[in-house]
Amino acid sequence: MQYNETLKQEILQKVTEYYQAVHAKSDKDFVEGKSRVNYAGRVFDETEMKNLVSASLDFWLTQGEWTDKFEKKLAEFLGVKYASFVNSGSSANLLAFMALTSSKLGDKRIKKGDEVITVAAGFPTTVAPVVQYGAVPVFVDVDLETFNIDTTQLAKAYSSKTKAVMLAHTLGNPFDISAVKTFCEKHHLWLIEDNCDALGSMYDNKYTGTFGHIGTSSFYPPHHLTTGEGGAVYTNDIKLHRIINSFRDWGRDCWCHSGKDDTCHKRFTQQFGTLPFGYDHKYVYSHLGYNLKATDLQAAIGVAQLAKLPAFIKKRRVNFDILYNGLKELNHIFILPQATAKAMPSWFGFWLTIKDHTKLNRNDLVKYLEQNNIQTRNLFAGNITRHPCFTELEVNKDYRIVGKLENTDKIMSAAFWVGVYPGMKPEALQFMVKKIKGFVK
Repeated sequence: MQYNETLKQEILQKVTEYYQAVHAKSDKDFVEGKSRVNYAGRVFDETEMKNLVSASLDFWLTQGEWTDKFEKKLAEFLGVKYASFVNSGSSANLLAFMALTSSKLGDKRIKKGDEVITVAAGFPTTVAPVVQYGAVPVFVDVDLETFNIDTTQLAKAYSSKTKAVMLAHTLGNPFDISAVKTFCEKHHLWLIEDNCDALGSMYDNKYTGTFGHIGTSSFYPPHHLTTGEGGAVYTNDIKLHRIINSFRDWGRDCWCHSGKDDTCHKRFTQQFGTLPFGYDHKYVYSHLGYNLKATDLQAAIGVAQLAKLPAFIKKRRVNFDILYNGLKELNHIFILPQATAKAMPSWFGFWLTIKDHTKLNRNDLVKYLEQNNIQTRNLFAGNITRHPCFTELEVNKDYRIVGKLENTDKIMSAAFWVGVYPGMKPEALQFMVKKIKGFVK
C-alpha cells in the first residue's frame, strides 16, 4: 500500500514537471495583429492536471468522491443547500425545467400548454426545454444598456396559463431580480435563474442563481470556471433537489449514491404504481429521465478551479473596467454596457451596440476586428424566434411574443461582444480599444 502511494506521488510529480515544460511556457510578447485575442479560454495550472491524473489513477470513471467534493464546495461557495453536477450547462437548464414538470409537485407542476415567460435574446438552451416539453415560451423585450429583460413587460406577458419565469443573467450582468422575484411571488410562479454566464455575480450582496427556486451553471471552457464539459443545478429545496437528481439519473426513484444500495433500508418493502409489492426500489422510475451525469475526472478539475474562482471573478471585473474606460468616449457611437442597479457583475463579456444615427455597420466592424486577430461574438441567438428552429412552430400556439421585440432585433443586427476572461493580457485589452477607436474615427 505504501509503495502504491509512493508511486502515485511520483506520477503526480511528473505531471507537475510536464505542466512546467509544456503549459507553463514563458509568455511570449504580445504582437499587435498577430497574437490572437480570444474572447475566452482556459486558465489553469498544475493543480488541475494533478487532480485529473489522480482521479484517473483511482479509475472511478463516473460520479464518485470527487463529484461529492465538488458539489459540496460549489454549494458552499454559492450559499445554497444542494448542488448537482451534470454534463453541461444545457443539461442543467433541461433538468431545471423538467424538474418543475414532475407529478411530485402536484398542482404546482408545469403541464403541456402552460406558459413560461422568458426573452428571445440569449442562448437557445434557455428556451429549448420549454418548447421540447410542449409548454409555451412567452417572449418579452430586453433593455439595451443591461441586455436583460425589460421588467415593465412582465405584466403584459402574464396570463392565466403562466406557471414560471426562466431567465438568464446576460453575459454576467444580473437581471433586475427584485422586480422579477416580486412579480413571481405575486402570481405564485416558479423562477429559474440561468446563471451559466454569471457565476460569481452578485445582486444586493447575494450570489445570482440563489434567488430563484432553481439556478444553473455551465462549466464549458469559456465560462467562469471549467471542467471541460460540465454544468450544475442548485437549489435550497430538498424536494426539488431529489427530483432534479431523479431526472439526471435515468428518472429513478431511488436516491442512493452511485455504488451504494439500500440507503433507506426499504429497498424490497415498498409499493410503487402497479408494480409487484417489494419490487427492487433501485429500479423504480418515477420520471422519464435521462443520464446527464458528469464524471469524477471532470469534478476533480472543478475542485481545483473553484479555489481559483474568486481571483477569476476579480480579474474579469478589472478587464471589463479597462475596456469601459478606454471606450467610454465613444458613447455617442455605441450604447455601452451598464451594470444593473444593485448588481456587482462577474462579467462574461463586454458588449457594444451601434447607435441608430451612426453609419457604422456591425458586420464591417466585426470583420475588421477579426482580421486583426480579435475574436468577437454576437449575443448568441440574437432573436431566437427568427432562427430556422422556429420555422415549424406556430406563433400564438407554440409560442407568444409580447410587443415587437424591437430592442431584441436591434441587438441581433447591431451588437457584438468581446472577451474579458482572466487569461487576457493588458496589452490585448488595450489593443482592442485601439482598433475599435481606429475603425470608428
